[in-house]
Amino acid sequence: MLTTDKIYFSLRETETETGVPASTLRFWEREFEQLAPRKDGHGNRYYTREDQELIKRIKYIRDELKITRIEAIRKELKGNEKKSDERQAALEILQRVREELCEIRKMIKQ
Repeated sequence: MLTTDKIYFSLRETETETGVPASTLRFWEREFEQLAPRKDGHGNRYYTREDQELIKRIKYIRDELKITRIEAIRKELKGNEKKSDERQAALEILQRVREELCEIRKMIKQ
């Protein structure tokens, strides 16, 4: 997770932060009206933290809930925002706990 006070993040930084390839990000921009990064005069994309959270939510719906049709993902985003957010938050907490447990395990083995 990024821990900087930056407001805008490049396509490459967003790709790294979310784990979603640049080609998929560009596709999702066309499919989800909520995802509209700023572009500079050269066409470079700049994403906000909110954009990155939306990308993570879409990825969660696609990968964890196994909803793959774009229209179904749109419906999930609109109708079940709170439920998806809660599931995503729980998953992120579990991932952090796992990382911390791995670190503790490494310290014990030393």
